[in-house]
This record gives sequence, C-alpha cells and structure tokens, in this order.
Amino acid sequence: MLVNDVFIVELKAVELLKPLHEVQLLTYMKLSDVKMGLLINFNVPKLREGIKRKLNGYLEYNGIKPIREE
Repeated sequence: MLVNDVFIVELKAVELLKPLHEVQLLTYMKLSDVKMGLLINFNVPKLREGIKRKLNGYLEYNGIKPIREE
C-alpha cells in the first residue's frame, strides 16, 4: 500500500518475518521510488514487536541510526 506517495506499508500475518519479506518490501520501494517502508506483521502478541522500518538507499544500524550505504 502506497501512502501519500511518501512510504509503503506491507502488511503480513505470518508466524515469523523472513528476509524474503524485507526484500519484497525493498523491491516495492525501489519500483515506486519511495525512501521509506513499513513491514507490519499482525501475528505477534504485541503489535510493536511486529513493525520493521526500512529505508531505501540507507543501511540501518541496530534499528536506530540510518547511515548512508556506500
């Protein structure tokens, strides 16, 4: 789902998010030319645990600081 041409939200209800799900989100982001995406898994006890943020063109370090990938 593309939200206001700013970011993509990919919704899942799986037991465990796999690297394939992240690659799928990154592919959607690259094809849509957006910089941010959210991967949300609803099959978790606390929704907060099922949310991953991805940045296109950036490498996340410990999920805290985005740094530019060279």
